[in-house]
Amino acid sequence: MRTKYIQRGAEVSEFSQIPIWRRANKKDLIQIGFGLFVVLFVLSSYITAVLHLLPYDPLGINLKEMMQSPDYKHILGTDFMGRDILSRIIVGSQAYFMPGLLSIIIALFFGTMAGLVSGYNGGRTDSIISYILDLIDSIPKMVIILLAIAFFRPGIYFIMLIVGITNIPTVASLIKSKVIFLKKRSFIEAAKALGLKTRDIIFKHILWYNCKAIVIIQATLGMAEVILIETSLSYLGFGVQEPAPSWGNMVAAGKDYFFRGDFFLSTAPAAAILISILGFYLLGDGLNNLLEWRRKR
Repeated sequence: MRTKYIQRGAEVSEFSQIPIWRRANKKDLIQIGFGLFVVLFVLSSYITAVLHLLPYDPLGINLKEMMQSPDYKHILGTDFMGRDILSRIIVGSQAYFMPGLLSIIIALFFGTMAGLVSGYNGGRTDSIISYILDLIDSIPKMVIILLAIAFFRPGIYFIMLIVGITNIPTVASLIKSKVIFLKKRSFIEAAKALGLKTRDIIFKHILWYNCKAIVIIQATLGMAEVILIETSLSYLGFGVQEPAPSWGNMVAAGKDYFFRGDFFLSTAPAAAILISILGFYLLGDGLNNLLEWRRKR
């Protein structure tokens, strides 16, 4: 069988050119499979909400059907105003999806650029960038968010902008460590000796061939964090406000009915939060094991 040499760790290893999914073990495949299922669930929920392909109006009040238990008509039941819970959960994905993508794009783009420049150039450039990133990283994320809410009363996009900025140091640190390691490899020295442009070395041989796994993994972990932050703020009353649905404010609205025996009001959106966050984290862990070759062979 024809083989191909690829870089792995501190040496060059030889692997068969078999599909990457066949080189994964069962645990990796289960984690990635569940994570992709969650990604599909979140994406389909967002598209369904955007196209208004909902079983019921998520804002429609029907006092005759209030507090109904799950049945064939309302799969997840209705809330204290007769609104369909399933429709509100589907629309609730809009609260974090686009703002979350904004946060991830900011963190990945600026973090990757900072890590590449700092790691490859070193010297004074590295010192300046590291100082700025350490300054950002020194302030707790939730403190910045709560201060912004207190002074500016911002919308969810501004909050996610802050989340993206505060995640830049994490991405930059990972990329920088990878670049410093790769600079010592023989193929980078060979590329320099052959006269390749610095731009090609950085963006093709370092970023595309060796750092794209880090970017993909950080994107999945970033979306999990976005869901957690948005739902937490909405639960506390700082995020999406009623009557607009968010998984967080749905849990907050249903918590008062929990001990009365009406579990479905809060457990349905809480389950959506749990499954989504768990799915993105498992997807990131599975991709980390697979793409970075950290699983046991």
